[in-house]
Amino acid sequence: MKLRKQMLALVLGLALCGSTFAGCGSDKKEDTKETEKETTEQTSDEEKDAEDGGKTLVVSASGFENKFSPFFGQSADDMDVADMTQLYMMYVDRVSNPVLNGIEGETREYNGTEYTYTGPADITVTENEDGTVYYDMTMRDDLVFSDGTPIDIDDFIFGLYVYLDPSYDGSTTLYSTPIQGVEEYRSGMDTLFNLLVEAGRDNTEFENWDEETQTAFWADIDQAGEKFAQSIVDYCAENGYCEEGDVAGGAAAWGFDGLDADATAADFFAAMCEAYEGDLAALSDTEAAGPTLYDLMEDYGTYSIGVQTGKSVDYVEGIQRIDDYSLRIVTSELDATMIYNLGLPIAPLHYYGDESQYDYENHKFGFPKGDLSIIREKTTQPMGAGPYMFNEVSNGVVYMEANPKFYKGEAKTKYLNFIETQEADMINGIDAGTVDIATPSYSTEVAAQIAELNGGDPSFDGAVITTKLIDYRGYGYVGMSAENVKVGDDPASEESKNLRKAIATIIAAYRDEGIDSYYGDTASVINYPISNTSWAAPQVTDDGYTVAYSVDVEGDPIYTAEMKAEDKYAAAKEAALGYFEAAGYTVADGKLTAAPEGAKLEYTVDIGGNGKGDHPTFLILKNAADAFKSIGFTLTVNDLANAADLFAAYQSGVSELWCAAWQSSSDPDMFQLYHSNGTTNYYKINDEDLDTLIMDARQSTEQSYRKGLYKAAMEIIMDWGVEIPIYQRSDAYTVSTERVDVSSLPNDMTPYWNWKSEIENIVAK
Repeated sequence: MKLRKQMLALVLGLALCGSTFAGCGSDKKEDTKETEKETTEQTSDEEKDAEDGGKTLVVSASGFENKFSPFFGQSADDMDVADMTQLYMMYVDRVSNPVLNGIEGETREYNGTEYTYTGPADITVTENEDGTVYYDMTMRDDLVFSDGTPIDIDDFIFGLYVYLDPSYDGSTTLYSTPIQGVEEYRSGMDTLFNLLVEAGRDNTEFENWDEETQTAFWADIDQAGEKFAQSIVDYCAENGYCEEGDVAGGAAAWGFDGLDADATAADFFAAMCEAYEGDLAALSDTEAAGPTLYDLMEDYGTYSIGVQTGKSVDYVEGIQRIDDYSLRIVTSELDATMIYNLGLPIAPLHYYGDESQYDYENHKFGFPKGDLSIIREKTTQPMGAGPYMFNEVSNGVVYMEANPKFYKGEAKTKYLNFIETQEADMINGIDAGTVDIATPSYSTEVAAQIAELNGGDPSFDGAVITTKLIDYRGYGYVGMSAENVKVGDDPASEESKNLRKAIATIIAAYRDEGIDSYYGDTASVINYPISNTSWAAPQVTDDGYTVAYSVDVEGDPIYTAEMKAEDKYAAAKEAALGYFEAAGYTVADGKLTAAPEGAKLEYTVDIGGNGKGDHPTFLILKNAADAFKSIGFTLTVNDLANAADLFAAYQSGVSELWCAAWQSSSDPDMFQLYHSNGTTNYYKINDEDLDTLIMDARQSTEQSYRKGLYKAAMEIIMDWGVEIPIYQRSDAYTVSTERVDVSSLPNDMTPYWNWKSEIENIVAK
């Protein structure tokens, strides 16, 4: 699995982005030392400050891939760097509502304070009687890129066509929106890479390429595949999962058992290819332990070019240039997620593209259709109109300098460095002076470490470290596969639902104790499968709000306000027995004695606690397991030392129950997770009513209406018993009180508005 899956908390990204400056990226982390630019002795930050009076702000980063492109960046750290260099067409406010009047600005209240939000453009949305929607954008006419080149609407149009190109393989999914003409523009073309893979090694038809190209391609794949497999083995050896050079052991640790003891890296790659049935794109994306298969190819650029295979048009009908600073985008239907897709970078055509190849009237957009090679060439050297300019990357440090032409004014701190920092070194780095801002995973242990460095001061405003907590843009959960936890052959039957709700009822009862033990008061138990940071999240004061799995099989409340903890646990067991009995289990003297056909008396829950119980849900599951044991049921807690095994188990459909976390998007669209055709519907939930609610919610922009639909959708999900919401934790920004003017940090930070949102105002002392 990807290295990010080894190193991060158990988080899966959703469709939309979470980067502060509206850029999108995954959370992949890897060692990039071999690819860093070789440099001579570097000038220290102190020497630079002394030379020109500028100050330096140093920020922790987990690791760089050196893909600092607004088009092709993927990891969160790479996109943080890219975002600092870019200006985006649209921004969102503290609660993720789009700012549509950016030029004059919009004043909105949050937490009792009024804040004004600005941007480079105004956007007007018009819903037409025929179902089409107009998105009219008008930019400021005084913007310039950091090199002084004026900005106009053609820069944005150029970027749109990059994202919509048939050969585009970055992380932005603009092509999935209902822009008129996108399908016609992208049809009839595929990349040479995809066509060669589809044709296979033994292809004898050479209509779109010659035999020499095909032979060279598979030779390139083979050498890259061997390196790809070896990088996995090396990673496993470095982290103690196998002995150095033990390919079979490394493969087994990675979830590919059965290789011969003397297997080679080529054998390992062949096994992966067989498991993925030749889908090299999915293999590369899912299994990378560092560099991707594409990264390791000697000539990937040649094979990434599009090949015309059928009819298509040479422009997108719904992208309509009005004048030098205005554009209209037309969609064929209303899509609530579309507005967020307008938060794209205004990337410089003259830098990333070729101005001689841009002629809007003649359907030329700055590069040959199907060939993004000139854009890819700039992947490691970003440029734009953002608050900072990229200088270089060296020895795990990205060096940036304030953009004097930034439209909001030059940043108050001249230099900005991002430095690769291990999780364990973040807090100590602030104390030692090597880091000014860090983002550690916050827990009671980290809080204690900060308090100690602050001389025993437990407050967030310490003399050494100032801590800013905000709700994490996601939530932790326990999931169940409806296919693997069911009665008989029907996962949608009432008996199957009752089985899952029996299990969920007992697990849910132990949430308060477990989360308090792990996080203290920096996390809270949640009752619906959605992050509390979303506007669609049900609130305690809403009509119909209920605690998760707090009613019995008859629909009556399990708990009363007067109950103590032990009384609650006893009531939960009693209610669970009722659900088990309704599921078809035999119950005698308060214990289960037999399971119905297709069901069992024992199920396993997979959790990534590093084999040490180091997970916020571990104590919950252990206590629940003891409770289950007392009623004749076994819940086996499988604490996996290797997080890759956890992800492989539930993503492949093997897990019965598992623990993970979702990272939420700006828009609460549920398609990806819960629709019967959702790409990450690991719960295997298939419900026509749920599908209808999800699709209906996409057809409106009225939040109150959509919130009602999502509430009804979540009730269906809970009725299926496939997900137990567990916790909403906090993200922590730890800042050097001694080296940063903490009063210059933004007030009322949220998951959608943090220190990066006002980076130009932060003052390094």
